[in-house]
Amino acid sequence: MLTSAINLILAGTNINRLIEGLGVTIEISVLSIFFGTILGGFLGLLWSNVTGAERGFFRTYLEIFRIVPTIPLLFLFYYTFPRDLNLNLPATTVSVLVFSLWFGAEFSDIVRAAVQSVAKGQKESAYAIGLTTWQSYRYVLLPQSLVNILPAYINLSTRIIKTTSILLLISVTEVITVGQQIIEANSSNRAVPLIVYGLIALFYFLINGTLTWLSKKIERKVVANDR
Repeated sequence: MLTSAINLILAGTNINRLIEGLGVTIEISVLSIFFGTILGGFLGLLWSNVTGAERGFFRTYLEIFRIVPTIPLLFLFYYTFPRDLNLNLPATTVSVLVFSLWFGAEFSDIVRAAVQSVAKGQKESAYAIGLTTWQSYRYVLLPQSLVNILPAYINLSTRIIKTTSILLLISVTEVITVGQQIIEANSSNRAVPLIVYGLIALFYFLINGTLTWLSKKIERKVVANDR
């Protein structure tokens, strides 16, 4: 049965379809991480330098995306908002939008915490030698925050990649959706799900494992340069 399942997976265009689905997963993940990084980095820098009501705004934004599960947010943006606003948004666009907002919320808190962890005297010294606020962040605060930002950033990126598996709920043809289609088309062979999900798990392992390895390598290099 296992041999016949492997032959079924290798037959026709099944492997190519899985790879194409993986490409959609990677595309959505990369775009979400890219836009989320810009949004979260900008908001994180602002958040680290505000007080009172402004801080409350950032905290509210963060908690919405931290507390509310991703699936209801996807449904809101894919079904409810487009209907109420008379918009027709593709599922991939909605996916990138929701994941970017989620990534931006989480990353803004990472940046804020990392910047605020730098000794207060460093910021005061930067101002004392005549640096502007932007120059203080560019040359003093951000370089010292990088070691704290990087591991959390990679961890958040891997979470985004793994969470793309729920996109089958809004009919995005990512790798899980394609895998389900292949399994349903070959439901007579019980070993097919094992092979398909095993391949998908391997894809995710290779992508996230590579990111984690890269993160550790960069982190070691940054630490070595600071010594």
